[in-house]
Amino acid sequence: MIAKPSDDLAAAFARLGGEDDEEVWSSLWDDLCHQGCVYADSFLALPYLAAVAAGRAPGAPDEAVSMAGLILSAADDEQTAQYADETAVLLGTARHLLGEAGGDAPAFIHLLQGLLAFEGERVWSVGRLEGLFTQEYEVDCPACSSTLFVAFGEFGTFASAGDYVTSDPVRTALLPADPAALDALPARLHRLATEAGQEKVAYGLIHLFGRAVCPDCEAVFSVSDRVVEMYQ
Repeated sequence: MIAKPSDDLAAAFARLGGEDDEEVWSSLWDDLCHQGCVYADSFLALPYLAAVAAGRAPGAPDEAVSMAGLILSAADDEQTAQYADETAVLLGTARHLLGEAGGDAPAFIHLLQGLLAFEGERVWSVGRLEGLFTQEYEVDCPACSSTLFVAFGEFGTFASAGDYVTSDPVRTALLPADPAALDALPARLHRLATEAGQEKVAYGLIHLFGRAVCPDCEAVFSVSDRVVEMYQ
């Protein structure tokens, strides 16, 4: 998949601002970030996305921030420097929109990942926070390699070595982190979620950055370490 050439991008973004915006954004996502992938030509869209985010062009600023965040999460040093002006615009919009996300957890998480990407963070900005709105992560136990589900949603808060939705596997309790003892980045994410009234996200964060017990071998491990390892 290759992003549209710049002239085609200009035409595509020019279609925003009408009744077909949802269709236009869907097409842009397919062309620029197909199935969450970022390509070299995807960066050509950043000036257009920054214009939308700043209100200088029609379109939804939150969509622009989410797409630009995904693109910039894959930026190397050269691309980071090349698009520094656009990134500064996008960062300001992301900060503003975070306070207006309301109770929409997916929108909040995508904005949060965008914020991190614009600030140059390259671990949690690349989609690893999205388990906070699905309320589960699939990881491998570092000791016995069992495939585990770490869940903290409507079905409970636990680690399981089986499909906990359609079966009744052995479950072990999670060991959440103390919010006051979180490292700098997790503590900041928790604070932002709390200040935005995103209670489920804040709850998920203390489990993401806490520990779990493998129900197969009883090894205790860091959930976030396994998420970083698994979600490359």
